[in-house]
Amino acid sequence: MMQLSPPCNNKTMKIAKTITELKTCLEEIGKDKTIGFVPTMGYLHDGHLSLINEAQSHNDVTVVSIFVNPTQFAPGEDLDAYPRDFDQDSLLAEAAGTDLLFFPDPGDIYPAGASTFVEVEGESTRKLCGQSRPTHFKGVTTVVNILFNLIQPTRAYFGQKDAQQVVVIKKMIRDLHLPVQLVVCPIVREADGLALSSRNVFLNPEQRNQALVLSQSLTAAKALYRAGEGRVKILKDQIISHISNMPLAVIDYVDILDFKTLADIENITSPALVAVAVRFGSTRLIDNIILD
Repeated sequence: MMQLSPPCNNKTMKIAKTITELKTCLEEIGKDKTIGFVPTMGYLHDGHLSLINEAQSHNDVTVVSIFVNPTQFAPGEDLDAYPRDFDQDSLLAEAAGTDLLFFPDPGDIYPAGASTFVEVEGESTRKLCGQSRPTHFKGVTTVVNILFNLIQPTRAYFGQKDAQQVVVIKKMIRDLHLPVQLVVCPIVREADGLALSSRNVFLNPEQRNQALVLSQSLTAAKALYRAGEGRVKILKDQIISHISNMPLAVIDYVDILDFKTLADIENITSPALVAVAVRFGSTRLIDNIILD
């Protein structure tokens, strides 16, 4: 089990479990305060806490949401099995400096008969995770847009581990002229390199050990790139070969794309996203690095 950050803040955190309660709390905060917002699906780990700490350091008020969003899960995915522990989450969120924790019910976010969605079209949603999860980002952008509308944050904090999600939400913010600044924070890793994820809890000891191949293959590709190799095919082939050495690893994708647009490239001439998704048993893990 990963080591969670110790308590570091003694102020009292408010908890809103309905939209009505959220609006009341926001009215009490006042419109003259800057709001840093961290949307999560809960089961908080040090990656989430780093986002909360960043928001707490640069805003008057920090709002965190915990909502396992059903619209971003396709049938047969792990919606019901997704780990949940609100009591622990609330303690960790408060210790990290959260002022307001929003913990709504799905029926509050999506009222009966809701049929309106926000969807970013194009390469940014069709590739990488969009290949095997074609409805995923439609659910993500819809719920993030709802949360932005409800909370109206000054800044919103996302982790680089979900790099494609960051690209998609940036485009949504730009296209819809949303008055929020997106702040992207670095990936937080275990001491051995495994990127923190709420789904890591599903890995058995051998799967977890073999899952280290994700960060190791990305590090090897980065070393090869720094040695002068800029051809995408060569770098991808090395990553695939590295991951394939692990018998429990089933590759979903390995790709190298333009970092800003997720367009296909043959050679790296500007910042590039190197992204991987691999299954270990029923657990799907993602990781990435930026080559610049």
